[in-house]
Amino acid sequence: MSQESWRPSHPTTLLIPKAREGRARRATYLLLALCTAALYLAGEPLLPTARSLASHFVTLQIGVLLKGTCYLAEEIFHLQSRHHGSFWRALSACFPLRWYGPMLLICGSAFVALHNGDGQPLDLHLGLASLFQLLTLALGLQKPSAVEMSEMSERSKQNVAHGLAWSYYVGYLKIVLPRVKKSMEVFSRANPNMLACRETWKLHILVPLSCDVYDDLEKADSNIQYLTDLNETTLTRAGTKKRVYKHSLYAIRDEDNKLWHCAVEYATPLQSLYAMSRDECAAFSREDRLEQAKLFYRTLEEILKGSKECAGTYRLIAYEESGESETHFLSRNILWHLWQQRREEYAVNEGNQPHNPSASLSSTELNLQISESDLPQPLRSDGF
Repeated sequence: MSQESWRPSHPTTLLIPKAREGRARRATYLLLALCTAALYLAGEPLLPTARSLASHFVTLQIGVLLKGTCYLAEEIFHLQSRHHGSFWRALSACFPLRWYGPMLLICGSAFVALHNGDGQPLDLHLGLASLFQLLTLALGLQKPSAVEMSEMSERSKQNVAHGLAWSYYVGYLKIVLPRVKKSMEVFSRANPNMLACRETWKLHILVPLSCDVYDDLEKADSNIQYLTDLNETTLTRAGTKKRVYKHSLYAIRDEDNKLWHCAVEYATPLQSLYAMSRDECAAFSREDRLEQAKLFYRTLEEILKGSKECAGTYRLIAYEESGESETHFLSRNILWHLWQQRREEYAVNEGNQPHNPSASLSSTELNLQISESDLPQPLRSDGF
């Protein structure tokens, strides 16, 4: 069989965004240095420059004060329900008290000391600064951008995707994954020819970025056929007696009609994302769904990488369906991952372990390297 036919249709377009790495802050420091150098080279007098700088700082602090006051005017009506009846809690929520007081004092003192001699009274300065900031607030010019909102949500772990990923891990994967290999071993003893490659004794979790989840994998791709169920795990969980957890084993047919066997299922939380994007009450667009699906994958990948009990028991298969109608797109993706795992096992058994192999998709752009030879060879790690 030609290995080229196992390549996913778009091997280099699948992008899972990495966490933001503070480049915006570093850019701020760089621009600050350039601006300072430009002012120094311009040869402007020191006193007028310091006066203008102090004036701008005071204007910004007045803006923080006015904005916090406006929010406090709302929060005092929610002291019991939101702040446990504490006015101090409400005040702390509206003002950054740790640094705001000292900063306001320093800027105010510097401004008062330097404003003399500019020809305008102090009250006019403060009045104009307050007017400017109130106009800015009224016109909504200080609202954070979409990038800032996204970064704040990711840093505070408040995205829908974070909650879904943690719920999926704690409520399901952490329970079933440590038992997968044992179930595979039991099945392999009864059917020694079906699961010959131990590296594939994992739960293969499908993560379609479109969130389009089929309840029946056989309808998604005719080359995927249900075979049987692995041994059940029965636990008492959240008040339900003898709750059953099980996985289905499938036979994946390649282009040479050879059957490959693996346990595979969709990541069920993606159904929630899909339903939210179709419900008007959720106000969840398709673009939001795509962003959250990528973040779900990245968060789940990070969680599982940090879980010792789940190590070596899973394989995440993220994919973006081709725009063209490919009948066997899904089976080709699963086959590629199965072949990849066989290569890994071959390399390990031969004592030629691949350089930095990964059991899951990298969170950067994939660049799939498949040898032209029919013999399995060590993986390259150029982009995997």
